[in-house]
Amino acid sequence: MGQPASFSAGGISTQAANRAIALSANATTVGVVVIGRNEGERLRRCLVSVQGQAGLVFYVDSGSTDGSPAAAGALGAEVVQLDPSIPFSAARGRNAGLERLIELSSNVEFVLFVDGDCEVAKRFVEVGRQALVDDARVAAVAGRLRERFPERSVYNRLCDMEWDVAPGEATSCGGIALFRVSALREAGGFNPRIIAGEEPELCVRLRQFGWRIKRLPDEMATHDADMTRFSQWWKRAVRAGHAYAEGSAIHGRLPERHFVRESLSSLIYGVAIPLAILVAAVAISPWALVAVLIYPLQLVRIAAGRRRGHRDPWSFAFLYAGACLVAKPAECWGQTRYWFRRVLKRPPHIIQHKPVSRE
Repeated sequence: MGQPASFSAGGISTQAANRAIALSANATTVGVVVIGRNEGERLRRCLVSVQGQAGLVFYVDSGSTDGSPAAAGALGAEVVQLDPSIPFSAARGRNAGLERLIELSSNVEFVLFVDGDCEVAKRFVEVGRQALVDDARVAAVAGRLRERFPERSVYNRLCDMEWDVAPGEATSCGGIALFRVSALREAGGFNPRIIAGEEPELCVRLRQFGWRIKRLPDEMATHDADMTRFSQWWKRAVRAGHAYAEGSAIHGRLPERHFVRESLSSLIYGVAIPLAILVAAVAISPWALVAVLIYPLQLVRIAAGRRRGHRDPWSFAFLYAGACLVAKPAECWGQTRYWFRRVLKRPPHIIQHKPVSRE
């Protein structure tokens, strides 16, 4: 099943442990684990947003140089600093926070994972906890995630559109979600070797154990992508391609076929069709270039589907469709990077697309 042996992060140190032990006696059944690196003001907003919503709050830092650990400690969070000699990853950070949470609060039943660039909605922990209490076979719930400044750039707008997912039964959730601790323990936690797409991979294993994932209609959090340049968006698409390749390598067989369709779509539209058209135009006839019309036709098809499913304006629907097609070569490059490193047995490197907070 591709299940990791454990969710121990290894080589972690903590601050204010005595204060955490004292707090744990009065902790509720919900804990919070925030992960981040050089998030600046975004981290402060994140930690303030979860105050009073749960018991223990942990901030797991991946080598920040902007004073984030001290700032988090000043806001009452228990700080876990990852050992920099071991490669950083979001999965490793979440596991480290969860491990310490369980150690200090034996009665914790649920954990909210939050990225340090997000603000949690005021009632989401309460609503999410009740949803988990009401259905004992649900392992995780997520709500509506919104982009903080969608009007600042087309890339932020695309993120906001990506977060708009219909409520109901789901196959996976993202990195901001409320999880049942017993389900996480049964599945083995996040796979610390995965640097992208670790949340859907965990959800595959949860479902294999009989657990379910739900998306709620309620507001969950506000995300601050701060994506203003094409290069940032391109790197994010490369990261997605890496996730597709690694996810399909682990769970690509039946019945899951995890990320197989996404991987094939990237390869077909990002490499195979353009290459076939070019070869045919050179070797057979320039009229073969007419085949490029498949792309505007695909653009219309995706835009129409987006408009049907989300009732977006046509301008937004075409923006979304265009981004899907332009991202294909970047996703192919991400897949290539994954397989190249895997064949050469090189460790993966995090693909960072976000700037350090300017606030």
